[in-house]
Amino acid sequence: MLSIAIPAALFMIAAAMALNLWRLVRGPDLPDRILALDTLAINTIALVMLFGIILANAVYFDVALLIAMTGFVGTAALCKFALIGDIIE
Repeated sequence: MLSIAIPAALFMIAAAMALNLWRLVRGPDLPDRILALDTLAINTIALVMLFGIILANAVYFDVALLIAMTGFVGTAALCKFALIGDIIE
């Protein structure tokens, strides 16, 4: 059963990442692009965790945690830049 679910999940995450990339490039304004970038980071976390499940290696889960932290900091910085126009006051 897992041999069917993992490739299906990989395909769906890859499709979601392609659609997020399209929204990142084609987004009408800055908040849409920031949201697309944040969603792309979340999909990257899911993809890395699936690779960790496939390869049965716990290092991928640590990598997913690092991607989550950098994605949060990046999203917060971009939102502050969009609101104020400066990241460091």
